[in-house]
Amino acid sequence: MTLNPMCESVETAHGVPLTVTGVAQCKIMKAEELLQTASEQFLGKSVKEVKSTVLQTLEGHLRAILGTLTVEEVYKDRDQFAALVREVAAPDVGRMGIEILSFTIKDVYDEVQYLASLGKSQTAAVKRDADIGVAQANRDAGIREAECEKSAMDIKYNTDTKIEDNSRMYKLQKANFDKEVNTAKAEAQLAYELQAAKIRQRIRNEEIQIEVVERRKQIEVEEQEVQRKERELNATVRLPAEAESYRVQMIAEGKRTQTVEVAKAEAEKIKKIGAAEAYAIEGVGKAEAERMRMKAAVYKQYGDAAIMSLVLEALPKIAAEVSAPLAKTEEIVLLGGGDSNVTGELTRLVGQVPPAVHALTGVDLSKVLSKVPGAK
Repeated sequence: MTLNPMCESVETAHGVPLTVTGVAQCKIMKAEELLQTASEQFLGKSVKEVKSTVLQTLEGHLRAILGTLTVEEVYKDRDQFAALVREVAAPDVGRMGIEILSFTIKDVYDEVQYLASLGKSQTAAVKRDADIGVAQANRDAGIREAECEKSAMDIKYNTDTKIEDNSRMYKLQKANFDKEVNTAKAEAQLAYELQAAKIRQRIRNEEIQIEVVERRKQIEVEEQEVQRKERELNATVRLPAEAESYRVQMIAEGKRTQTVEVAKAEAEKIKKIGAAEAYAIEGVGKAEAERMRMKAAVYKQYGDAAIMSLVLEALPKIAAEVSAPLAKTEEIVLLGGGDSNVTGELTRLVGQVPPAVHALTGVDLSKVLSKVPGAK
């Protein structure tokens, strides 16, 4: 709980009314006995009522303590005043189960300008002491400044004297040093010129040697260039010409050999082809003659029986050729007069077959069929 106790116009020990405001942080203690005490004191009350009770207790102790102190004691040492309020009020609120965590004085003021008067007198005294201190400081500063200025002038004169003495000694020493330096410079200049002449002579000798070496190397380079051009001429003119001549010669010989070999191969091919054709014709002729001879011998040996066999073998072919147009005919209708019949037509058809066979093959079926057993 945060409480703001305030005591208005409370008379202090000298009767000066003061108004004091403070800030207190309180809480209910959690120890079992103290919590039981707090419950007995505040059970059934709201938080506002609890704060009001604690606030009135703190304000009562604050009023009591203000009555025992002077305005100066309250204003100058607020921390001690707040600690005193905590010490006095803590036992009372502790018996209610409340603990004061902190208590500080927020503001102290009065309506009779007592504190302002204290401030004015203190301010006047401080200003007076300040003016006195400033005057004394200015006086001491003037005296000290004069003493310092005198010491500074003495030191300045002594320093100027030493500077002049040191300057004279510096100039004397500088003149001596310049003399030694100039002597050393002259000697060094002469030594430098002598050494430079020696170095120039050495450099010239080295340059002559370099020119000799350069000319020698140039002659070697020219000789190498002549050899290179000669090799280049051989590589670019002579050798390609010789290679081209050899290539043309080889090509001519190759073409000549190719022509001769082609002609020989063509003649040999014609010869082989003619011989093969002659041999083939001879073989075919011999085979045909042998076939005819054997066929004649067979015909001569078997006579009519052989002829009949050939006719019988040819009859199915002849019938097939004759009946080929009729293969697509579904039926044949023979038409005749009133006195004609089918038997007569068939007899006439069969009677026409032997002459036709005789005309085609030269075989008389009437003579052949008469020799077949059972033929009519």
